[in-house]
Amino acid sequence: MNKKVIPILFVFFCMSFGDAAGTLVGFAKETFNLSPTLAGLLPMAGMIAFGILSVPTAILQDRKGKKFVLILGLSIIFIGLVIPIISIDKYIYLLLSILLIGSGGAIMQVAGNPIMRDVSDSGKFSRNLTFGQFIKAIGSLCGPLIPVLLGKYFAPQWMSLFYIFSVIMVLTITGVFLLKISDKDDEKGEKASFSSSFALLKDSYIFIMIFGLFLYVGAEVSINSWIATYLQTQYGFDISSMATIGIGFFFFALMVGRGAGSAILNWISAKKFFLITSILSTVSILGLFTNNQTIAIISIFLIGLGFANVFPLVFSILIDSRPEKSNELSGLLVMAIVGGAIMPFIMGVIADYTSVMISFIIPFLSFVFILWTSIVTLKKT
Repeated sequence: MNKKVIPILFVFFCMSFGDAAGTLVGFAKETFNLSPTLAGLLPMAGMIAFGILSVPTAILQDRKGKKFVLILGLSIIFIGLVIPIISIDKYIYLLLSILLIGSGGAIMQVAGNPIMRDVSDSGKFSRNLTFGQFIKAIGSLCGPLIPVLLGKYFAPQWMSLFYIFSVIMVLTITGVFLLKISDKDDEKGEKASFSSSFALLKDSYIFIMIFGLFLYVGAEVSINSWIATYLQTQYGFDISSMATIGIGFFFFALMVGRGAGSAILNWISAKKFFLITSILSTVSILGLFTNNQTIAIISIFLIGLGFANVFPLVFSILIDSRPEKSNELSGLLVMAIVGGAIMPFIMGVIADYTSVMISFIIPFLSFVFILWTSIVTLKKT
C-alpha cells in the first residue's frame, strides 16, 4: 500500500465522529428527557450540513485543492468536539456541537473520498476506498463502546467520546498538514461551478446513483440512531449498556463487512458486489419486523454486513465512470449524505404515532430502491 494512503486512513477514522450523533440519541433522550421527535433532531443536526455545504465545498476545492479543504473540515470538527467539554448543561449546546461536527464532516468528505484516488496506485481506488470505510467503521464502533467502557470515569458517561476524539483530531490535523499531496489533474475543461455540478443530474444514471446514496445514508443513520431505542422498547434492553452495545454490534458488523469487502474486491467486480450487498441488506431489514429477539439480533449483524460497502461502491463506481468530473460528482455524492439528516427524524415522527419497530419501514423501502439501482448498474456497460 502506498505510504501516502496511511494519513488519509486516519482521516477516514475521523469521519466516523459524525456517527456519534446517532449513538448519542438514546443518551440525550434520557439525559434531557426528550420525546423521540426532539431526539431525532440530533442526527438531523449532524447531517443537515451535507445538503448545504457539499457543492459549495466542491467548488472551493476545485480552486484551493483537496488538502486545504481537508484541513478546513478537520478543524471545524475539532471546534465542535471542544464545545461539550466546555459546557453541556443544555441540549442546545449538544445540538450545536453535533452541527459543527457534521459541517466539518461534510467539508472533509468532499475532499477525503476523492483524495484517496490521488494517493492510490492505479486500479486500487475502489479497494482503498472500501478499506478506508473499514477504518471509518472502527471509529464508528468506538462511538457506542467508549461510553460504556469508560462510563465510571465520566459524568455523563457519553462525555468520554468528546475528550478522546479531540486528541485524535489534533494528531490527524498534524499528519495531514505534513503530508505532500498532488491532486491528479482530473479537470481538463472549465472549473467546477453550481451549474456544472447540478447539470450532471440530468444524466438519469448519475441521478439514481446519487439518490440511492441519499437513501443509503439515511437508512444507515436511521439504524444507528434508533437501534438502541428499538432494543429497549421491543425487548427491554437497558439503554445505558446493552441497548447501546446493540449499536456497537451493528458497527462491528459494518467493520467486518468493510474489511472483508476490501479483500473481496480483489476478485469480484464492484458492480457485482454492489448487487450482492444490496440483496443482503434488503432481506436482512425484514428480520426487525419478526418480533423475535434472536432473529432481530442476527438481523442487526446481517444488516451491518449488507450496509458495509454500499457507500464506497456507489462513490467509486460513479467517480470511475466520469473521472473528469470528480470534483462535481464528489460534491453531489457528499450532498446526498443529507439523507442522514432527514430519515431518522421521519422515523422519530413515525415512532411517536405508531412504534419504533414500524418506523423501520423507512430503511426497508430505501433499500428496495437501492437494490433496483444495483441491478441497473450491473446492466450498464
